[in-house]
Amino acid sequence: MAEFINLSSYRFVTLNGLPALRSELEVVCRDAGLKGTILLSPEGINLFVAGSRAGVDRLLGDLRGRPGLHDLEAKESISDHAPFDHMRIKIKREIIAFGVEGIHPDRHTSPKLSARQLKQWLDEGRPITLLDTRNEYEARIGTFTGALRLGIDHFRDFPAAVRQLPESLKDQPVVMFCTGGIRCEKAGPLLEREGFRSVHQLEGGILRYFEQCGGAHYTGECFVFDQRVGVGPDLLATGAVLCEACQMPVRKAEQVAPDYLAGNHCPSCVRDRPRAGLSSASD
Repeated sequence: MAEFINLSSYRFVTLNGLPALRSELEVVCRDAGLKGTILLSPEGINLFVAGSRAGVDRLLGDLRGRPGLHDLEAKESISDHAPFDHMRIKIKREIIAFGVEGIHPDRHTSPKLSARQLKQWLDEGRPITLLDTRNEYEARIGTFTGALRLGIDHFRDFPAAVRQLPESLKDQPVVMFCTGGIRCEKAGPLLEREGFRSVHQLEGGILRYFEQCGGAHYTGECFVFDQRVGVGPDLLATGAVLCEACQMPVRKAEQVAPDYLAGNHCPSCVRDRPRAGLSSASD
């Protein structure tokens, strides 16, 4: 059976000549047999692609040969099928939509906390607030135990949700996390601007934590923005699917529930008001 390498990476860096860059990368990805999504913007690059080992290595080699991307880091997982149907390279205003002026992750981000350091803090019972910066439809199938969820439907709702948090949290250590780290690059400076005094971001996000620490202190799985829908601490697909009616993730255990009827409704349809606007691009 063929093995597919699922690759995700991002970098905040000033990029120019985006139409030409898109054309060049289209050729590279076509020749390498890759599928997925690459987002390009003046603030950087964000990518999720899948293909053979040789294919993803070819793309990384090309990107690392470009100014500002020489040390581009990537996270990998393996699947037995390609989780994307097409290859798309898009030019966007932002590589992760936030809509807040004056946030420049290429110049300033909050201090990063390694996965192993976070696990040590949690093992020790250190008093911290774990802040899930993801959307609620992602957090509902898995998050760190005891994490604070904001209940947002879009990352652009994050600033308003932060302003509703208790003032007392501003004096406590906060460790933010997301899927791969990209949202925290913008969330951290926003929290600092709002008066939070001790802010850290989980380096590499949940996926890096799974890679280095497994599922310790984590409950459930991690939502991913491809056909796998969810991966477990072993970074393998969990069997989760998206409800065709409301586009909410449905865990494998929920697929045998009376409230689930494939193509019709799921427990979320019954329990909650359906959420619209599920995006196909993430961190």
